[in-house]
Amino acid sequence: MDTQIAVQPSELVGWAGRPVLMDTAHQHDDLEINFVAEGGTMLYLFGGEPVEIGPGSVAAFWAAVPHQLVANAATRAHWVHVPFATFLGWGLPTALVGRLLSGKPLIAPPSAAMASDPANFTQWAADLDGAQPERRRILLLEVEARVRRLALDAPGEPVPPYTGGDPALRHVVAMVRHLAEHFREPLTVADVAAAANLHPNYAMAHFRKIVRTTIWDYLTGCRLAEGRRLLITTDLPIADVAAESGFSSVSRFYAAFRAECGMPPAAYRRLHQ
Repeated sequence: MDTQIAVQPSELVGWAGRPVLMDTAHQHDDLEINFVAEGGTMLYLFGGEPVEIGPGSVAAFWAAVPHQLVANAATRAHWVHVPFATFLGWGLPTALVGRLLSGKPLIAPPSAAMASDPANFTQWAADLDGAQPERRRILLLEVEARVRRLALDAPGEPVPPYTGGDPALRHVVAMVRHLAEHFREPLTVADVAAAANLHPNYAMAHFRKIVRTTIWDYLTGCRLAEGRRLLITTDLPIADVAAESGFSSVSRFYAAFRAECGMPPAAYRRLHQ
C-alpha cells in the first residue's frame, strides 16, 4: 500500500509514501508509529508542542491526542497504526504507558536507528496489505519489540521550542502550546491570541491558515483527548471527567464526546477497560 488513506479508529494498518500535509488536526484511538525513510524532517503540531521527526527517526505516540502534519521535507515515510486495545494488551511498563497517555511521544534520534528499520517497515506494510493471519501475528510481535526498544532509546528531555523561520507557524505554535497548557480553564479567543501577542482577528486568521480549523474546535479536541485519557486511566465519575477536562457542563461533554467518538463516555470506558 503506497498512498495516504483515511484511517478508521482502531484498525491495524500500515502504509508508506510521501507525507502529505494534513488539512486539520485529527485523532484516532491507535498507537501510531512513524518512520522517516528518505528526505528531510516532518513537523507535527502534537498536543500543543511542535514535534520534529527527522531522517532515520522512529516515533510512536497515542494518536487520540490531536496532531497535524504542518510542514514536511520527507520524501518517503512509513506509518503503522496499532489498535489501542492491542497496545494496552502488550503489558508494557507502567511508566511507558503513562508517558504515552499523557501526550508525550517517543522519538528516537537517528543515532539510535536500527539498520533493519527500512526493511522491517516495508515488510510490515506488505504483511498488512495481505490477508494471512499468521503474518499479522508475527508483525504485532515485531512491532511490540520495536516499541520496547524505542522506549529505551527515546530521550526524556522536554521538547525544545520551535525556532523555524515561518512567522505565522511560530505564532500558531505559541497558541497551540497555550491551548495545551490551559485547556482545562475557561478560555476565550482573546486569551489564546495574547499568548502569541496578536490581535484576535489576526490570531484566528493565522490559526485557520496553518491548522485549518478554528481555535474553538481545536480547544474542544484537546478537552476530548483529556477526557479519553481520564476515562481509561481513572475511575472518576463521568461528571468529574467532564470538569477535569475543561468542559463547562456534563451535557456539553456528552454531546462533544458522542459526536467525536460515536458512543457515550461510559461505553468508551467499558470498551477500553
